Amino acid sequence: MEPPVRLASTGTIIHGVSVGEVLGVSTLAEARLIAGESGLGRIVQRLNVMEVPDILAWVKPHELLLTTGYPLRNTPQSLGRLVADLDERGLAALAIKLGRYVDELPGDMVEQADRLGFPLILLPNDVGFDDILNQVLTDILNRQAAVLARAEEAHRALVQVVLAGGGLREVAAEVAQLLDVSVAVVDGAGAVLATAGPAEQVAALRESISREGPPTTAARAPARAGAGGRGREYASVPVLAGGHHHGRIVAYSASTAIRDSDVGILERAATVAALVVTRQEAVNAVESKYRADFLRDVLTGRAGAAERVTARARAFGWDLSRPVTVLVAELDPDGDERSAQDRLVACWTAAVRRHDQRGAVAGFSHEVVAVIDAALDAARVAKDAASAFADLPPATFSTGTSRPSPGADALPEAYAQALKAARVGRQLHGPGAVAHFDQLGVYRLLSLVNDTDELHAFVRETLGPLAADDDAENADLRRTLQVLLETNLNVAETARRLHFHYNTLRYRIGKLERMLGNFTDDPHLRLNLTLALHVLRMRGI
Repeated sequence: MEPPVRLASTGTIIHGVSVGEVLGVSTLAEARLIAGESGLGRIVQRLNVMEVPDILAWVKPHELLLTTGYPLRNTPQSLGRLVADLDERGLAALAIKLGRYVDELPGDMVEQADRLGFPLILLPNDVGFDDILNQVLTDILNRQAAVLARAEEAHRALVQVVLAGGGLREVAAEVAQLLDVSVAVVDGAGAVLATAGPAEQVAALRESISREGPPTTAARAPARAGAGGRGREYASVPVLAGGHHHGRIVAYSASTAIRDSDVGILERAATVAALVVTRQEAVNAVESKYRADFLRDVLTGRAGAAERVTARARAFGWDLSRPVTVLVAELDPDGDERSAQDRLVACWTAAVRRHDQRGAVAGFSHEVVAVIDAALDAARVAKDAASAFADLPPATFSTGTSRPSPGADALPEAYAQALKAARVGRQLHGPGAVAHFDQLGVYRLLSLVNDTDELHAFVRETLGPLAADDDAENADLRRTLQVLLETNLNVAETARRLHFHYNTLRYRIGKLERMLGNFTDDPHLRLNLTLALHVLRMRGI
């Protein structure tokens, strides 16, 4: 008779063996599966012996429960509910000896085990539980040791990739070799950065990522069950560094299943990939600073002779010897400038690369400056950058464009023009404006007046009561005056634009002259009125 002794749980073991593999040990050669064949792929990580009726309080997931039925000898009706209760708690299987305390298993118990895929195993009477425990636990521990050794070997190989200066391509190649799968490294937007593995599988993986995006869970394909254990066709783990999500490493196998131990190696590879990404970001930050410092020197006239500027720019992949246009993008107020500035640089860098491979682009503390081929449509480049930036609200930016610059010597002047266009354009049109220096007209001159109090005084002296902005009638009269001046005092055209009757407009002109003076006969007064209305249009003045 088996002693009614309970064996404590063997503790958490990350990797185990499948129920089908447990049935292959020598002590269970005569064991027979009587139900739940579809669950042979369940993983066994622990063993336990049932000695008390209230065993449910003691069991743990992935356990193989051994019993003689001793605790149920007086309540055989409990067997009908036992399978469902054990399956609900995640047990791997139940192995039982019949003929001592329980003669046979109820039919509903067998049917329920088949329905749930919960293996029921009939143990031979001449095999002791201690032999089963020793063999299965030894098998589990040996497998665990093999998994740890494999993981350690993979870790050393992956670290060596980093120490040798390898990048994401080399990491992907190492993982593909270790796991015999195809591998893709994708960035946060789902773009493939590196691949490795058999060409056909890589092509299938690329197509899957392009069509559906990278899988965001450990497994996308249904787990395969069988004597060899459960697995998956796809496995995906995130690449995290510094609290930021940098993308994913995705593995795909067309023939063999990707096991949990393979996912563990993939997770180590993701850690190594995070180190590579962090290292590359540090290198990019240093290079970006060098580029920004050099371009700032060029735009402020401190970089030296044109020949030296051209030569140094060529080292960055820039061509500053050709006719170029300077664009300045400044973040508009009221945004989160610190986080938005990095996004602004990224959007402009991508836009310039798409339109001009030899164009220069760099981020300064409060702006982004781009120098592109003068033959390109600068407004289109700005629109491209704005379109990408619009996907990441709520910040906006205003853009200014210079006149074409014939060469490196004229870049400081072009930079000043673009900067002026960006700031005046924002004053005229509000956040998100795009302005060309040649389109500023008189506003360019007005922007040179730094004393805003003097501008305010000029507006009050010239417009008198119309300068007040708290009256709808004043705003309406200013609109009438503006259209009159724009049409060169053409009363019929002004009436048509404002949808007024001719006599109504004549009445308004008389009222305006009583308030402002005889502007219809005084060209100097008309000029002053025009300038005052322009000043009012400039935001922030």
